[in-house]
Amino acid sequence: MIAITRNKYGGPEILLEKALPKLQPGENELLVKNYASTVNRTDCGILTGKPFIIRFFTGLFKPKKKITGTDFAGCIEATGKAVKNFKPGDRIMGFNDIGLCTHAEYITVNADQPMVIIPESSDYASAAASMEGSHYAYNILKHLNIPKGNKVLVNGATGAIGTSVVQFLKHFKMEITAVCNTKNVELVKRLGSNKVWNWETEDFLNDTDRYHFIIDAVGKSRFKKCKHLLLPGGLYCSTELGPNAENVFLPLITRIKGGKQVKFPVPTDCQRSLDFIKMLIENNEFEAVIDRSYSPKDARDAYKYVLTGSKTGNVILKFNT
Repeated sequence: MIAITRNKYGGPEILLEKALPKLQPGENELLVKNYASTVNRTDCGILTGKPFIIRFFTGLFKPKKKITGTDFAGCIEATGKAVKNFKPGDRIMGFNDIGLCTHAEYITVNADQPMVIIPESSDYASAAASMEGSHYAYNILKHLNIPKGNKVLVNGATGAIGTSVVQFLKHFKMEITAVCNTKNVELVKRLGSNKVWNWETEDFLNDTDRYHFIIDAVGKSRFKKCKHLLLPGGLYCSTELGPNAENVFLPLITRIKGGKQVKFPVPTDCQRSLDFIKMLIENNEFEAVIDRSYSPKDARDAYKYVLTGSKTGNVILKFNT
């Protein structure tokens, strides 16, 4: 089988396409023929070992797992003797943010790993594009607990997290303002935004509206820059640590001070996220946004593109095509 591997932390240039022996499932494992995985922001962090804190989960000095990849969408080919809830022929999708070795034609996953049956309406690429960003987006909204009808500004509304946040906010009936670039204005409107700021031609910091919540889904702004846009008692949330990891410390500082506050949700309960996104797909309330697709031989190029920070939605690696 073909797999994308590496032996150390570094940039896309360290990735190798290798032919490895086909796997066999353990007693409580599934053998999955993998058709699609994303190359996402989490994958890039695991590849580079940055920020350094990620190494406490993936290997301090060198990566524990040589094959890259955190999500998959494929078909079960065989199961171990102890597996009860899945069977050969089931189409499944799954995600784990510390790595699943899914940039490969075949994978084995524990039957207790967070995953769900792929909705009938989804192809494999769309299924793969419905997990990593959606998991983080759902965790943001779960921790913020935004009341129905609140005004929310989403900075970076076009990445994997941002496109998911906008659609989830629409599901929960919020009033949404999105910040994006010129080419994606119509996209974010279609996904559910009521108002759009085009950062290439205007500065959303000049907005005269005030918001209950600001979600920076791309991590390119800061609380101190956006604070004036919040209503009294409003909350700011970013998906990145921020300069000097300020978003880790600001929640405590702003809570002590009172008034406008910062939250930095730690993502948990991946199974709950997958169950939620499956429900939205089945109800035709979620659109998987795909920017580009690559073959395994072009995995380096896929990572390079994602690392530019300019992708729209998701980047797909296709296997077994």
